Amino acid sequence: MIKNIKRRKLNRPSSHRMATLKNLAGNLIRYESIKTTKAKAKELKWFVERLISRVKNAKEEFNKYRIANRFLFSKSLSEKLIKVIIPRYQNDSSGYVKLASLYRRKGDNAEVAVVKFK
Repeated sequence: MIKNIKRRKLNRPSSHRMATLKNLAGNLIRYESIKTTKAKAKELKWFVERLISRVKNAKEEFNKYRIANRFLFSKSLSEKLIKVIIPRYQNDSSGYVKLASLYRRKGDNAEVAVVKFK
């Protein structure tokens, strides 16, 4: 009996999976809307909502940057997250990102979804 499997593996080793999620999160913050496969989109939603909640609930300004830099590869993305995106969600406790299925990709029949900020 298999229990307590929490996240999708996305057919990658853990370090590659985290790098993929960090890159997707950075692109989502930079462009505010991206297209990806549905499985990656579901993982990305969890990752970004967790990131925004942690940064939003940090008590000190310095800690917000430390947390954001841990999850993102670029300091400019951390800056945009803290100064542009998080102020939009001051009154919300969750549900910062939404997914919408688009179509099935022709080559491998993978479901494609768009991920954007609410």
